[in-house]
Amino acid sequence: MKKLLQEIIEFRNKRGWEKHDTPQALAKSIIIEAAELLENYQWEDSQPDTENVKEELADVLIYALAMVSDLGLDPETIIREKLEKNKVKYPEL
Repeated sequence: MKKLLQEIIEFRNKRGWEKHDTPQALAKSIIIEAAELLENYQWEDSQPDTENVKEELADVLIYALAMVSDLGLDPETIIREKLEKNKVKYPEL
């Protein structure tokens, strides 16, 4: 995960995009990309474009991981913490 995170940040920084990647801008970008993902499932009878689903999911993850990095958070830690909270909130059947 650390290597992947480093690759994402290096890619962004080599293009000078880091100056635009504020937490607010990244949060907006996550929502925009999630909406583009949702377009694949807009109509009940439509078959999603698998390649586009993969690309939009990747975009959501890239923005989320960039935000994690910029906020100085560890993705594995925050995911595990949230899973623990969810175990309490939603107990097993």
